[in-house]
Amino acid sequence: MKLSLNGATTMKADLATDIRAARAAGFDGIEIWSAKLGPFLESHTTAELKELLRKQDLEACSINSLERITFRDGASRRELGGECERLCRVAAEIGCPLIVVVPGPRPVGAADNAVLAESVEVLEELSRIAESFGVGLAFEFLGQPECSVRTLEDAARIVESLARPNVGLVLDGFHFHVGRSLIQSIAELPAARLNLFHLNDVEDRPRVELEDRHRLLPGLGILPLGDIVDALRRIGFDGVASVEIFRPEYWDRDPFELARDARRAAAQVLGMA
Repeated sequence: MKLSLNGATTMKADLATDIRAARAAGFDGIEIWSAKLGPFLESHTTAELKELLRKQDLEACSINSLERITFRDGASRRELGGECERLCRVAAEIGCPLIVVVPGPRPVGAADNAVLAESVEVLEELSRIAESFGVGLAFEFLGQPECSVRTLEDAARIVESLARPNVGLVLDGFHFHVGRSLIQSIAELPAARLNLFHLNDVEDRPRVELEDRHRLLPGLGILPLGDIVDALRRIGFDGVASVEIFRPEYWDRDPFELARDARRAAAQVLGMA
């Protein structure tokens, strides 16, 4: 697998620092945190970003992310296509293959078939925008109770129903655990449909208490990472494993040091040390 650093892990560092820290640590790529992209492009061009990545010999694995794509109302729904187009244009100009897209919360009373229909409709619309730029979409389920798509099984069903070649899936270890996804659901995935594996760990707490801030470096928590990695290997997944952690105490660390620790922890879990 290729190893990537997600910009959420080093949240307080800017994009240029993320790129340099990822390269210094030995990562193959970086997931560009979208909130860092805007400030960078206020004073730089996409050509300069592409050149910075080239000089650091680093791949842009994705732009992460386009949030709450489903169950938007009114002006917010009308703005969604423009948001997608803006990110896809940047991705195309820097040679980035993917935009991560995330479903919104489930409206009160919304049935599973309504979630399926809404998700397919929105992804269809966004995938056609992305296709015009030669970019793919990676659909990421969120395990928390309020999310409309909580498990790998449900996300895979949506992507299968959509049947668009430029739409795939993200498997995030934290969300896999919190939403109670099943290891068997990995075995049922075509490897080509899985775009990214978000690698992390989590504190030993009841699932109902777990929040993003409880994430840990891989190997320091209670996730069954060995079982997940074995299942990914059995289906032939050999794509990008990206360290994504939202832990405030990590954000206060030196990003170069944190990136080195993240790379070392990821390699150990993946048997690449």
